[in-house]
Amino acid sequence: MPSGKHRYRPRWSDNDKYFGPFTYSRDGKHYRPFEIMLTSGKEEHPDSTIRFRALGHTIIVALPGIIKSYREWIDTSHYEWSKSPNGGYWEEHRNQYGFSVVECALHLHYGAQTHSSDTTKSKVWFLPWKSWRHVRHSVFDLAGDHFATIPERGRKARIGEGAWRNHWTVQQILRDACPTTSFEFRDYDGELITATTRIEERHWKRGEGKFKWLSLFWPDKIKRSLDLHFSSEVGRRKGSWKGGTIGHSIDMNPGELHEAAFRRYCEQNQLDFVGAPSALTANDA
Repeated sequence: MPSGKHRYRPRWSDNDKYFGPFTYSRDGKHYRPFEIMLTSGKEEHPDSTIRFRALGHTIIVALPGIIKSYREWIDTSHYEWSKSPNGGYWEEHRNQYGFSVVECALHLHYGAQTHSSDTTKSKVWFLPWKSWRHVRHSVFDLAGDHFATIPERGRKARIGEGAWRNHWTVQQILRDACPTTSFEFRDYDGELITATTRIEERHWKRGEGKFKWLSLFWPDKIKRSLDLHFSSEVGRRKGSWKGGTIGHSIDMNPGELHEAAFRRYCEQNQLDFVGAPSALTANDA
């Protein structure tokens, strides 16, 4: 390992502190994984490291190059565009050995991390006792009352005495039939745009598989949202190659209906709420 002022110091975050071969970092309040990971060097930094993470703290120890990086020869000689005198190049990736527990999943690394699903040496298992299972997706009318519940994915359903249809077809029929309302607003550049809104609600219970019983002791998670569809692109990126948004959804606060939620959205995003299209005057147009 290089010594003195040339010692390799693995960088992890913007608040790193260095103590000899040790790097210390404090993680964010809302992201606290548990991890032990041995990592090879790469290219100009051949030294290995071992990383420990727990309770919001990260410690990385610089080690000699006890494990080597993964190298693969990429043959480009059969391509017309290849100009390499060697007919290819070496692609290099770090080898990692260890595990981490992040939120609801266990990650295992046992070799080269190529970032390709075909060749990377890693596996992920979701922790069923920490997972949330989706049990309901409903749409609501203008008064906030239940209108219909959309069938679960993968199951056929029918509306009334009609024919059995697949999930996606029934979902679209129910969403289209659900009452919506519209509001007009002015974007940052003064363009008058119409937003069509619909109330939706999703319901989750704690635990999957053999751990479904946890929902008997854990509060359900219910999220009501306002689905927005705009008649034109919205935002400062409209007209560019990235483009503005033409629709998305926002969380609704308890007791809110269409207008209250959309007014709050306009206020938070510096948009000028105008009102229902029928309420427009000559001065608004």
